[in-house]
Amino acid sequence: MESVLLQLLSALLLFLIPLWASCAPLVLPLDCSDIYNHDNRKPSGVYTIYPIGATSAVQVFCDMDSLGGRWTVFQRRMDGSVNFYRPWGHYKEGFGNADGEYWLGLERLFHLSLRKKYELLVDMQDFAGNKAFARYSLFSVGPESYGYILHVSGFSNGGAGDSLSPHNGLKFSTFDKDQDGSESSCARIFLGGFWYGSCHMNNPNGIYRWGADDTLYAVGVEWSTWKGHDYSLKAISFKIRPVQ
Repeated sequence: MESVLLQLLSALLLFLIPLWASCAPLVLPLDCSDIYNHDNRKPSGVYTIYPIGATSAVQVFCDMDSLGGRWTVFQRRMDGSVNFYRPWGHYKEGFGNADGEYWLGLERLFHLSLRKKYELLVDMQDFAGNKAFARYSLFSVGPESYGYILHVSGFSNGGAGDSLSPHNGLKFSTFDKDQDGSESSCARIFLGGFWYGSCHMNNPNGIYRWGADDTLYAVGVEWSTWKGHDYSLKAISFKIRPVQ
């Protein structure tokens, strides 16, 4: 009799366990750090995150290697395959492909900034294969109603110098929404979308060009404290992770 009861109990447990599992809350990753924390064996690559809730699924590239990994890449240039001279709506919502060049979207960056405190890493490479980076201990983006203002501080040098701190406190601008500090439109002059002032120390969303070229001033993919205003980089990426 006891063995029969044990068999019945075992069968009942086998039936109930899947039901309990299906009723357990589904934890959706907010960023690449959540993915890493769930399984730290995950390699760098494309993953799905949910920056604004269950209906906000978006693919991003997760850098699980650089300086301890867990980085969510929100901007990446690498081959000129995607046009970054785009209107406000595109920069707000995001564009491109996570396995190549893309921009995650200002609205998603704002919502990520609401949920966690982030640091920023900017990786870059020139056409000779040289690499450098700049790191910032705090990074956030304000709401659209305030122009998606950039907040960045705590620079540490990885050979690239500091081309971003001068943009701290600036609103985001595109060719059809001028919010810069210049009498002219920096986005139109320098052919990109960014937190322009009057006008820029770096232009990661500028026109993809090949290395040194001074025929058109400062319109390339630039980080001036490393290569100046007349050198367009081969690659650059902006990535964030939660401050530990």
